Amino acid sequence: MTTTAVPAAGAPASGAPAVARPVGRNRETWVALGFILPSVFGFVVFYLWPSVRGFGLSLTDYQFFSDTSFVGLANYQRLLGDETFWNAMLVTVWYVVLNIGFQTVLAILLAVLLHRLTRSVVIRGLVLAPYLVANVVVALLWFWMLDAQIGIVNQILSWFGIGPISFFGSESWAIPTIAFVNTWRHLGYTALLIFAGLVMIPRTLYEAGRVDGASEWQMFWRITMPLLRPVLALVLVITVVGSFQVFDTVAVTTMGGPADASRVIQYYIFDLAFERLDYGYASAVSVVLLVILSVIAFVQLRLMRANESDLA
Repeated sequence: MTTTAVPAAGAPASGAPAVARPVGRNRETWVALGFILPSVFGFVVFYLWPSVRGFGLSLTDYQFFSDTSFVGLANYQRLLGDETFWNAMLVTVWYVVLNIGFQTVLAILLAVLLHRLTRSVVIRGLVLAPYLVANVVVALLWFWMLDAQIGIVNQILSWFGIGPISFFGSESWAIPTIAFVNTWRHLGYTALLIFAGLVMIPRTLYEAGRVDGASEWQMFWRITMPLLRPVLALVLVITVVGSFQVFDTVAVTTMGGPADASRVIQYYIFDLAFERLDYGYASAVSVVLLVILSVIAFVQLRLMRANESDLA
């Protein structure tokens, strides 16, 4: 009696010719690595290493002109009792709330108008134009336009009997004005991100909604907003992280004043590191900011289920 050996699943049959390894796959792998390596190099050099180095400095009393010694968590303990730090954090949160609120609502409105009313590339370019101007230039432009003495905005307000307003010099107006300036610059970019999400929604869904008698308002809340969720999650993460890092506009217009009313956390870190030369403590504040932003981004992505799409 003879028996026949059954080859294991997936194994080549006895006597069958060996399957040739695809030559093109190795080549594609090397090409892919060639594209990825520059990004990996940039991430390691400009993000990972500075983060590790910053965390190391946060455990020291490094102050540039003096000897450095290891102080453990002393900088973090100092931070807990630092009233200027907590004031800067509150000012930053107030700015983030204003900036995200205005920017997100206006960007959704602008994106919907672009999607429904026009497909002109020229108009999209005009919408994006403010984002192409450098932050410093935008800040200078609005600083002059909103000046209490010679600014054109206050001259227009005077025609309606409204007295001069010190937009950047008032404690109550400083942060709202900075939020307005940055909303003006980033609105077009945010709107185009949302517009890209709107283009991906099949028009057949809107046609079906009209057949069922749904109004434009009902289709917006029941079709557009749910299907925009992954894009909105990305937009919110980008804008929240960017808002916590606001610096240029503050440095050009108010320099943290008046009376620390616009001293956001990034400007406080700059002040500690490059004006007081207290690098160890500045690094500790930076590490805390990194942890806060990481937690916020993670919570946002989880709550908004950013990796899931209802279009599948």
